Amino acid sequence: MSFLRSLTATRAVASRGAPSHLLPLEPRQTPAPCPRGIPSRRCSGTRYNVPPSAEFVARVSGIPTMAKLPYRDAADGLDAAFVGVPIDTGTSNRPGARFGPRQIRVESAMLRAYNSGTRAAPYESLMVADIGDVNVNVYDLKDTCKRIREAYRKILATGCIPLTMGGDHTIAYPILQAVAERHGPVGLVHVDAHADTSDVVLGEKIGHGTPFRRCVEEGLLDCKRVVQIGLRGSGYSADSYEWSRAQGFRVVQVEECWFKSLAPLMSEVRAQMGPGPVYLSFDIDALDPGFAPGTGTPEIAGLTPIQGVEIIRGCRGLNLVGCDLVEVSPPYDTTGNTALTGANLLFEMLCVLPKMKYY
Repeated sequence: MSFLRSLTATRAVASRGAPSHLLPLEPRQTPAPCPRGIPSRRCSGTRYNVPPSAEFVARVSGIPTMAKLPYRDAADGLDAAFVGVPIDTGTSNRPGARFGPRQIRVESAMLRAYNSGTRAAPYESLMVADIGDVNVNVYDLKDTCKRIREAYRKILATGCIPLTMGGDHTIAYPILQAVAERHGPVGLVHVDAHADTSDVVLGEKIGHGTPFRRCVEEGLLDCKRVVQIGLRGSGYSADSYEWSRAQGFRVVQVEECWFKSLAPLMSEVRAQMGPGPVYLSFDIDALDPGFAPGTGTPEIAGLTPIQGVEIIRGCRGLNLVGCDLVEVSPPYDTTGNTALTGANLLFEMLCVLPKMKYY
């Protein structure tokens, strides 16, 4: 109701003098012809969800949804959906990632409709909404994984591409189980400080340090189309990434990324991934903790936010079938900048999905 009141206020204010091309589309309205040379949301013959503009509706108003998009209780009829998975039961160090989806939504109020860097127009291209959170079991990680897998089966069955807000990185395992059921083994662009390929941690096979080992064991990944970017930190052996390389993964340690643009790397990654389905998994701890301190397992000397954006924009043209942004821990994010960064990276992911329109 709060969103509807905000939307009504938007239309009321806009009708008193805002340009007509800034008005949100009315439900079931037939779009008017677009004047030549004037970009407008009314140019499209398809009805899309339109976030209210901060030019007319205050960012601090309304119930927080991702990018102030409408809330839907299911993915039916959507091309893409933001979904939260609020768990930190698989975390090995700092807790708090269960609050990540909520804080990302709050900080996402800063997002606007167009990508000024790439000129992507996501809300003229895809029907997008926030479909809320998976109903996780914070007392039982294995049951939570089952709930995630079942929820994503339903999302993917509609043809919707999920854009996930974590939650700790454990969630990638059940999500990829559902993704592989629909698409077969997928390529993986994995951006992280850690390989997350441990076998057993404290006697447990499921946790945020093990998801991609489990995925390989179950045949969920096309191992020749896996790249891990930003890996770093001290290890339990001299070569912490030997197992990854043995599977056929391309491993890009952070030292290979220092002091350079990652656009050339992503050109190589696109060639590696080819036309097959690809999943993008981005752990916020891939970024240096100077930029993103609010995370569970920080490692120094990481990627910059600019490099993070380069990686995501470099995925343009890939057959992305799902994305996630994980490990935002608001209790350690005193300024909100980590969640703000996460929200912007998720927006960048939306802007490189298939069928995106660019001006």
